[in-house]
Amino acid sequence: MRFIVGIWRLAIVALCVMGTSEAWTVPNRWVYFTFQTGALVAFVMLWAGAASLVHGEQPPAWLKGMAVTYAVVVALVAFFMMPPDDPRHVPQILGIMTNTMLHRIVPIMVVIDFIVFDVHKRFKPTYPLLWLIYPPIYLTFVLVRAWWWPHGVGPGTNGSPYPYAFLDLPVIGWPQFGVSCLKIVAAFLVVGAVVCIIDRAMPARALAGGRAS
Repeated sequence: MRFIVGIWRLAIVALCVMGTSEAWTVPNRWVYFTFQTGALVAFVMLWAGAASLVHGEQPPAWLKGMAVTYAVVVALVAFFMMPPDDPRHVPQILGIMTNTMLHRIVPIMVVIDFIVFDVHKRFKPTYPLLWLIYPPIYLTFVLVRAWWWPHGVGPGTNGSPYPYAFLDLPVIGWPQFGVSCLKIVAAFLVVGAVVCIIDRAMPARALAGGRAS
């Protein structure tokens, strides 16, 4: 079973690499939280997949939980706060839009991995607060970058430095920007809490893969 687990996790890595491939030639794509999460998930799953195959040490619980939480938040934000992807403007690999890989396929596979292949009862109640550290840093980064390079650097429309319409400060204004930030932080807190509750509610042994996968 550990080989199946390892291959599953390495398949997630492959999807993350393909999903973020545009950023390797267009660096401003790394401003998108989706791409940063893709890189995080790829790192964690590469570690976890290799450890499964060679009986190595798995990533620490807080890091694995962070990857799961961020992947789910990416999926929710894409579904509720972003317009549908236009295949004319999104790269495709193997006939699949790269955004579809990062917004849908990877989060689903990560959740399945967490529920089915992970050992549980490892998450501390404080972990959701730990996972909240990065979102404010990211939002601050977006603001500082836009202030420093206000025009023509992208990745937003017409060279806007703001990566998402719901964070485009000159267009939406401070009140709506604040609302968007609160929604994002709330999403991280709620999803993180749900992930933590699921971990603590499930049997300690992995549903598949034995005591430790």
